[in-house]
Amino acid sequence: MFTDATISKDIIKDLCEELRNNTRIETERYRHYDIKRGLRNADGSGVVAGLTRVCNVHGYVMNEGEKEPIDGELTYRGVNVNDLVDGYTRRRTPRFGFEETAYLLLFGKLPNREQLSTFNSLLQNCRELPEFFAEDMILKSPSPSVMNKMQRSVLSFYSYDSNPDDTSTENVLRQSIFLIATLPSVMAYAYQVKRRVYDHASMVLHPPVQGLSTAENILYSLRSDGQFTDEEARLLDICLMLHAEHGGGNCSTFTSRVLSSSGTDTYGAISAAIGALKGPRHGGANIKVQEMLGYMQGEIADPTDEAQVKDYLRKMLRGEVGDRSGLIYGMGHAVYTKSDPRAVLLKKYARDLAEKKGFGDEFELLEKVERLAPALVVEKTGRDTGICANVDLYSGLVYRTLGISPDLFTPLFAVARTAGWCAHRIEELTYGNRIIRPAYKSVVPRTPYVDLDNR
Repeated sequence: MFTDATISKDIIKDLCEELRNNTRIETERYRHYDIKRGLRNADGSGVVAGLTRVCNVHGYVMNEGEKEPIDGELTYRGVNVNDLVDGYTRRRTPRFGFEETAYLLLFGKLPNREQLSTFNSLLQNCRELPEFFAEDMILKSPSPSVMNKMQRSVLSFYSYDSNPDDTSTENVLRQSIFLIATLPSVMAYAYQVKRRVYDHASMVLHPPVQGLSTAENILYSLRSDGQFTDEEARLLDICLMLHAEHGGGNCSTFTSRVLSSSGTDTYGAISAAIGALKGPRHGGANIKVQEMLGYMQGEIADPTDEAQVKDYLRKMLRGEVGDRSGLIYGMGHAVYTKSDPRAVLLKKYARDLAEKKGFGDEFELLEKVERLAPALVVEKTGRDTGICANVDLYSGLVYRTLGISPDLFTPLFAVARTAGWCAHRIEELTYGNRIIRPAYKSVVPRTPYVDLDNR
């Protein structure tokens, strides 16, 4: 096993010092050359790198060169996500919407009944993992990270595909449907094996059930007794819909597009996207919110007292409490300024179940954070650029309400976002037609070669 002791810590320390001494780039140089770090403009907006018909994330308007906050709007293929969720829930007989959402993202329009039936049948037929895949690729090589195991499993699917490198639309669409269908099963198996090996808990493996929706199959596979309520499944379904897509510029989707622009195979592109999402600056933020919530409940004498909560948030911004990062997790977004529509919808549909399951106090505390934090950030920075709660403020608590382990918060994100990644991959392969290759300014002076004996 590769451990910290494999290479001497003293040697690594000396090598790191050598590395830092010879590779430093001063912050002033970024300003001097007007480098758009993170592909962000000076006002925080993203550098426009392409065109898309998949999704639009709208959070502000420019008024005489200044950002003007507006209520956030998220549209999939032009359809407002609020209308999507309402269309599935505000009916005499509600239905599950993630599958229709995936169809919309892939094909550009909502399906009729016949098209939806065909698509659901395709997903049902692909949910079961290939023969011996679970045993050989998951059970025999457990990982403490479910995301890591999902990434490796997606790469391994290459070996099980009779035509893995064909990038025609027909073949990539076939692979996309397969991945959307199988990732929930991979996640469930990886989690159960992780529990047995690393948590020393019982492992219960439930194969997917024909006729159940994606959300229902996930809850069935994660619970030892396979039991869940319709209310629980429908809330998870909404979570999957809200996480299915968020524009071409977010880190993981852009990763998928960058790899796709090189002409690589689907499994390489999607596994790379999972790797990007795994990072705490991207997909792991809802876990940090739950950690923050734990600090607040343990360190605020009376969390129902708004004045005490406000005082604690001030200390948090000063880096004096919590994890001392100076951050209030779940607040702020690269695009949204006044509101994140995903957070608004989660609050709306999660409140009743949270109160029924005994999470009402936590829910109210997060609402206080949402209400108080914006003014406190302005107070500290002196700038009012627009800050609102993002989806991560509530999504972790929603998953806890559903009895879902923090180990699965980011994997569930990946399960849902696979639909968006695949839609963007197809668009990039079809219309991008150029390898993505931004420029980097070299700031190292020319250095003559010195013979080894003279160094």
